Amino acid sequence: MRPCDQNIKLTLDLSEEMIRLADQGDDHREDCGCGILYGILRDSAYKIKKIAEEEKQAHIRKGLWRDD
Repeated sequence: MRPCDQNIKLTLDLSEEMIRLADQGDDHREDCGCGILYGILRDSAYKIKKIAEEEKQAHIRKGLWRDD
């Protein structure tokens, strides 16, 4: 896999981990401040994921994406 594609893949993995952490944080939160924190984390994760997916699709359309 090309380094630029690997970085996109790692970004997608990171966004998924951010979503998992936000879900876990919501399950264990004790006040509204934590709810705000995990809401921001989740929102940011989905924004990052969307942009990374779009970039991955752009690489695929150009024939540059390799999963090897």
